[in-house]
Amino acid sequence: MADASPTPPASCQMPTPATAPASLTGTPPARWHSHQLLGTSREVEIAHGDALYRLRLTAQGKLILTK
Repeated sequence: MADASPTPPASCQMPTPATAPASLTGTPPARWHSHQLLGTSREVEIAHGDALYRLRLTAQGKLILTK
């Protein structure tokens, strides 16, 4: 993927880390629409710790997350 990555929209804010999972606190989990993550691309890379994941939109309109 190219080095220049799109800037996430202002509506795409990172959630504040909680000490307990949302399911235990009664707080609903953060929600993003796929277009907020993908923008005009069909694929984005997501860095998580030392791993790099790819989120891809298929021709059938489904999402695939791979490591």
